[in-house]
Amino acid sequence: MNEILIQNTTDFFKETFGNMPDKIVLSPGRINIIGEHIDYNDGYVLPAAINKIVCFAFEINNSNTANIKAIDLNESVLIDITKEEIVSDVVWTNYLRGVLFQLKLKGYKIGGFNCSFSSNIPIGSGLSSSAALECGFLFGINEMFNLDIKPIDMALMGQSAEHWVGINCGIMDQFSSIMGLENKVIKIDCRTLDYTYHDADFANYSLLLFDSNLQHSLFTSEYNNRRIECEEGLSIINENYPEINSFRDCNEELLIGLKSKMTDNVFRRSLYAVKEIKRVIEACAALDKGDIKTLGKLMFETHDGLSK
Repeated sequence: MNEILIQNTTDFFKETFGNMPDKIVLSPGRINIIGEHIDYNDGYVLPAAINKIVCFAFEINNSNTANIKAIDLNESVLIDITKEEIVSDVVWTNYLRGVLFQLKLKGYKIGGFNCSFSSNIPIGSGLSSSAALECGFLFGINEMFNLDIKPIDMALMGQSAEHWVGINCGIMDQFSSIMGLENKVIKIDCRTLDYTYHDADFANYSLLLFDSNLQHSLFTSEYNNRRIECEEGLSIINENYPEINSFRDCNEELLIGLKSKMTDNVFRRSLYAVKEIKRVIEACAALDKGDIKTLGKLMFETHDGLSK
């Protein structure tokens, strides 16, 4: 399937711009095995890059203009790279504008280029199509203009680009897209960005991703509200226990003792965060031992926590 996508993107580029592209970039989406709503809470997450991708074709055009074609949408945008970026009403362009803004902010000099892209990551499916878009776009620019941006810095710039768009996301999605390896999951420490790879050997088991028929958008979801509620919970913990600055340094017993000081929502969000951080550590241990039944049990506990 990806071979067809690459060929179609390349053919479109040649037909549109008259040349074969200088650079092809494949940028993967991701799943998260366990560790939901934890990346912005200084916890651990356990994502993996998947074989659904955004395919980009690039060439330098020796101008001051980025000429970008979104094949699937049959839309295009011209961006003057010498001008300050502002948020546009055309939402998909903002993820790319955010990347260009980050490059300017950090003092990187680039020229104009032509770009076309197409994707087989389902939009709104929770597979991080926006992170794949940001990171693939940045990776291609980095390669074309020899900017020598390190992979982790690219992930951080992709995250900052999404913040610029107005989505206060954690680091997991961009990190997974840039740093993912085949047949591996990544345990990411979201406080330090330390990471370890673990074998994704599910033996006789399969991971199934179901379409709930509810479209996911961080713009319209309760995502930012969850962040605010978690921040409020952590603030109450810190007021009472100044040595605790993170949910990972907290435990259930301590939190239950502060229940009367929190609203019901804030308490439940905080309790979930404390439990979920512990579950990720247990999930890595289970994977390392090939104990898929324990991993499954932990995933059900996460689902129960998310839904309640």
